[in-house]
Amino acid sequence: MKRIKAVIFDLDGTLADTLPLCIQAFRQSVEPLINRSVSDAEIIATFGPSEEGTIMALAPDHYDKGVADYLHFYENLHGMCPVPFEGMKELLQALQEKGIRIAMVTGKGKHSTFISLKHFELTHYFEAIETGSPKGARKAEGIQLILDGLTGINKEEVIYVGDAPSDIIASRKAGIPVIAAAWAGTAEPEKLQRLNPDKLFYSINGFSGWLLTSI
Repeated sequence: MKRIKAVIFDLDGTLADTLPLCIQAFRQSVEPLINRSVSDAEIIATFGPSEEGTIMALAPDHYDKGVADYLHFYENLHGMCPVPFEGMKELLQALQEKGIRIAMVTGKGKHSTFISLKHFELTHYFEAIETGSPKGARKAEGIQLILDGLTGINKEEVIYVGDAPSDIIASRKAGIPVIAAAWAGTAEPEKLQRLNPDKLFYSINGFSGWLLTSI
């Protein structure tokens, strides 16, 4: 792997343990609209598109209210996930100080992405942010748009860091090295390993130590 000059991060499960917050916000927004309970598995099965896509899948007859309620609960329940993963803010600070370009490509919708980044006080670290689409997964496209903006940097000098198998697939499609983040309780390391990421780390300390010697 070449010297790293830019890092593109995922958000949920990579920067912070936000997945339980997402699921709870979906449950509180959707269940009153459809008059039944929804399981974690049912919610997670809709992931790929942004939250708007999940609302469309679970409560299509109540789309506008479902989206508005989701964002309301997502913000109000953010105390469930008050801070990013331990060591993440320090890593972002170190990368910024060393002149490494930092961007984000997430499947989250724009509004929830910026709610979380503002809550975590991380917004200023990211020079470019690509968010999800209600129509379906667009991470490979988002990564390519980020690469197009990283003038003077070859794609071999950029890594993507994400916690899901789909992150590995999207990075391969975009043609950049991918680091599998298995430090969240929600990560599934065996599924990540099967897709042969360039590196897999079980802790931010391990990832940070490797990354800071690779730039």
